[in-house]
Amino acid sequence: MDIQQTIANGQLLVAAAIALAAGLVSFLSPCVLPLIPGYLAYVSGIAGAPSAAAADPKRAAVRERRRMVLGALLFVLGFTAVFVLLLMLSGAVGASTWYLDWQDVILRVMGVIVIVLGLVFMGAFSRLQRTSRMKFSPKVGLAGAPLLGVVFAIGWAPCLGPTIGTVGLLAMQQGSAPRAAILAALYCIGLGLPFILAAFGFGWMTQTLSFFRRHIRAVNIVGGILLIVIGLLMVTGVWSLIMNQLQVVIGGYVTPL
Repeated sequence: MDIQQTIANGQLLVAAAIALAAGLVSFLSPCVLPLIPGYLAYVSGIAGAPSAAAADPKRAAVRERRRMVLGALLFVLGFTAVFVLLLMLSGAVGASTWYLDWQDVILRVMGVIVIVLGLVFMGAFSRLQRTSRMKFSPKVGLAGAPLLGVVFAIGWAPCLGPTIGTVGLLAMQQGSAPRAAILAALYCIGLGLPFILAAFGFGWMTQTLSFFRRHIRAVNIVGGILLIVIGLLMVTGVWSLIMNQLQVVIGGYVTPL
């Protein structure tokens, strides 16, 4: 199967949309959204550093903004490397013979897990939402930004578990490490792009973040309901029917050119 056929696969298209949305929901979660200013200051090296604004305020502001954007990019690359590796392993597991033999049963069990993850995201089983913060702290600044991204991916994994866990299960269902890598990349785009936009300091982005901070509980409920719906589709077998129909429709489509 070439890359065009892979991308056009109905199952992958739906999973890709879910992965992108899951990344955005992760960014809006209580364990990430309130900490954005601190992350950006840390990865740019601004935190605790003497400012040159007194000498030339405009030039200093431009320099700090550039460092913040670059730091955010490096931070995102750091956690992207971890998540891509983890989800590629899930995809490799899904390609194994035993998985193919038991795919229907495993899919229904996965559905139950996704339902539980949805409940966790909504606030149930609060112990499962604890973050495991590592004692190791990378150096402040651009040099430590990628490493901080790695620490973020590992240390915040329990809190991000409901969303990244769902994407991991979808990656396993793909039965392909390359397809799993695509899902991981889309998840990281959903999670990382808001970091970068916030670093640019767009006014509308600041207002948007303030809005979601005020309505963080609603975000959790909506995100949890979406996960529960996906889980129910898996448990009942409707998910497989939808995926099969999509593959038939998309596979039978012929482009005009």
